[in-house]
Amino acid sequence: MTASITNVVLAGAIGNLGPSILEQLLLAGEFTVTVLIRKESPRTFPAPVKTITVDYDSLDSLTSALSGQDAVVSTLPMSPPKKLLLIEAAAKAGVKRFLPTEFGPDTRNPKVRQLPIFQTNFRAQDLLEEKTKESALTYTLVANGGFFDWGLKINWLVNAKDRHAVLYDGGDRKISFSLLSDVGKAVVGVLRHPEETKNRLVFVHSTVQSFKDVYEIAKKLTPGEKWTDEVVQVEDVLSSAWAEIKKENPDPANFAVKFITAVIAGEGYGSLFEKTDNELLGIKELTREEVEEVIKRYL
Repeated sequence: MTASITNVVLAGAIGNLGPSILEQLLLAGEFTVTVLIRKESPRTFPAPVKTITVDYDSLDSLTSALSGQDAVVSTLPMSPPKKLLLIEAAAKAGVKRFLPTEFGPDTRNPKVRQLPIFQTNFRAQDLLEEKTKESALTYTLVANGGFFDWGLKINWLVNAKDRHAVLYDGGDRKISFSLLSDVGKAVVGVLRHPEETKNRLVFVHSTVQSFKDVYEIAKKLTPGEKWTDEVVQVEDVLSSAWAEIKKENPDPANFAVKFITAVIAGEGYGSLFEKTDNELLGIKELTREEVEEVIKRYL
């Protein structure tokens, strides 16, 4: 039986997802939360959040910081050595549960595993499997599909700024999406149910929509305004991503978003979760009215 979890470390309380996870951990009211920060970081966090300054290149520094902690949640887009070192430190410090930087597609899908931007995830998964056999460490991988509100915020699901929509492969493919807040709630759910989520991938989503669904709702909510759209083939997006990554000095900002777009919008990448752990983890699917309210906020 897996012991209960009280002391939680968050590595990566900034960025797109980190603040939402931190907020939900605090709202839960049952965890002592510590945030790892780099020495040069100017960030401060309100009470009752504790902070520990660490050197992400030092196993000793990380092990010391994780001593006495029950769980580590990582949202850091770290390089492979640092990502693996954090796992090594967690195992050495006696941490019970590790949630690595996943929080996206089903990374165990064969087509996803062929893409270069997820290779560090696979190395981390392999190391976690190894550590479960030689230490007290267990893990949970969280698959939440695409970020729904963030995708609207950056004009990716629909471009509200230019009143334009890109419909990948025609835009009819149904996709699992999650609100950032629901990803945070899923993390809380995992920590509340350590035995049921032990050493496995959990699936959550806030809503199932297609790009065309979102586009049609956006048009409905902006009566009288002119929208334009275009159909883009996912294979063309993939070709462009591969061309960029093969350059002498590839631009990660260019190829990463294209690979992610292909995984979310393309066929065969498992972007629609047929079964989820929503009930176990306390995630409620959005109603049609709630979906419209979310989209409306970004128009």
